[in-house]
Amino acid sequence: MAILIDKNTRVMTQGITGKTGQFHTRMCRDYANGKNCFVAGVNPKKPGENFEGIPIYATVKEAKQASGATVSVIYVPPPFAAAAIDEAVEAELDLVICITEGIPVRDMLRTRYKMQGRKTRLIGPNCPGI
Repeated sequence: MAILIDKNTRVMTQGITGKTGQFHTRMCRDYANGKNCFVAGVNPKKPGENFEGIPIYATVKEAKQASGATVSVIYVPPPFAAAAIDEAVEAELDLVICITEGIPVRDMLRTRYKMQGRKTRLIGPNCPGI
């Protein structure tokens, strides 16, 4: 098994201001070296704010440029999750972990098709146990 994330990985949370995003970002950050790993959040309606010291950006591309993040964890509602994955892929992140369950199958088929030939690795959706 390959190691996809280590103590030097820089992670952003898409959906950081929602209840689930806040809870899991806090728990991950408090675990092991998470405090150093979680460097950005994304919410298009709340750029310039922060979540417990983690700066929030409007787009994944902005968060990547400002923080050096190469990984995203997605906690957005099902109707918006495929678009969040698409945005992370377009920003050329190395790894995207989508926790969201219940994403419409048609949305994921379109997203997987768009990902062909791209460098981003997707884990999920529906993988809260990771």
